[in-house]
Amino acid sequence: MGIVTILWEKWVEFRRDFYKITLAAMIAPLMYLVVFGFGIQTTSHGEPYLNFLIPGVVALTTMNGSFNAIAQNLNVQRLYEKAFDQVMISPTPLWQFILGQIIGGSLRGLYAGGVILLLVAPIPTGLTFNGLSFAIMFLNGAVFSAVGVVVSFLAKNHADVPRFSNYIIMPMAYLCNTFFSTDRMPSGLREFVSALPLSQTSGMLRSIASGESWSGIGVLILLAYLAVFTGISFGFVYKKQNM
Repeated sequence: MGIVTILWEKWVEFRRDFYKITLAAMIAPLMYLVVFGFGIQTTSHGEPYLNFLIPGVVALTTMNGSFNAIAQNLNVQRLYEKAFDQVMISPTPLWQFILGQIIGGSLRGLYAGGVILLLVAPIPTGLTFNGLSFAIMFLNGAVFSAVGVVVSFLAKNHADVPRFSNYIIMPMAYLCNTFFSTDRMPSGLREFVSALPLSQTSGMLRSIASGESWSGIGVLILLAYLAVFTGISFGFVYKKQNM
């Protein structure tokens, strides 16, 4: 019931700010598609660049949607609203509170990615997104929701979350197999960037959409990231650190 309560809170928040959330999910990805997709008429891996770009933009949209939905709100609740004091004395198990936040953020990211897919659906690219694509988008959202929870605990003030986003989230958005392939990177940097969760998500979505074979190793990597950041979140809550 604790997880359902958290998800209901996220639903009320989503319903209240529906138009703001939808517009925020659309504007930046649309700019990427217009500037890079239509402005740069080139090919990648023998296909139109737009076919390479769309899965990458969908992946980074799920990342941004999930991270922003959790990190900012949870940080405000912790530092300014002191909502964690109420969580600590409530009958809701703490693990359910964390999982509810992660699932809620992942659903927000999935919604943002779905909006982009609806917008690009009329474009004759030949790409196909199926149930497996949405499952990977959800898993990617869960990873970055868990990252958002950790960041919300680490932030000492409201400005720390945007700083983390500028230093970590934004570089991943541009480097992690979204706008260009990691194959073109120098050795060493290529292996590091390829191991990041967004690179794995972009690659899997691109392979599935193009009808190519893909490796389940990417799913295991995402699950490993999810386990690590969820575990860190549990550590903060149960040790009552930075509460």
